[in-house]
Amino acid sequence: MTAAPADLHIDRPTVDDGAALWRIAKDSRTLDLNSSYSYLLWCRDFADTTAVVRGADGRPVGFITGYLRPEAPETLLVWQVAVDTAHRGRGLAARLLDGLTARIAGERPLTRVETTITPGNTASERLFTSFAVRHGAHVEREVLFDTAQFPDGPHDPEVLYRIGPLALPSR
Repeated sequence: MTAAPADLHIDRPTVDDGAALWRIAKDSRTLDLNSSYSYLLWCRDFADTTAVVRGADGRPVGFITGYLRPEAPETLLVWQVAVDTAHRGRGLAARLLDGLTARIAGERPLTRVETTITPGNTASERLFTSFAVRHGAHVEREVLFDTAQFPDGPHDPEVLYRIGPLALPSR
């Protein structure tokens, strides 16, 4: 577990957390909402590269999902980060990101973090650029998926943020 405010703690998700992650993502109104089934699978198959922050009652109030890229296993691709509305403004997203990367680096080599951010998502831009600063890393940006590549209607482009090399303690 990673340090968080006294009434909260960070750990790995379980399948039982999938519904809460789906709800938090839905309530965020900024994330692309995946099917509830996908959050259940994520909590089962990618628990090692995902973290939840739990309230005093043990229920998730925030999460970060990610996976190690098959072509670049020392790179964590962060898929989604969300915190329940009632718990925002407490630095939980940054603690989730720091905690997850520290956990992974303690288990295997981790040199980079990647994520995609849509233009204008200032909160995510700040989260990931401040992460880079805290970990002595550079940030490179380029469009990964342009608007025209999305088959389901208008979608903002997804800008890839490559953060690294990271200065993280390793195993």
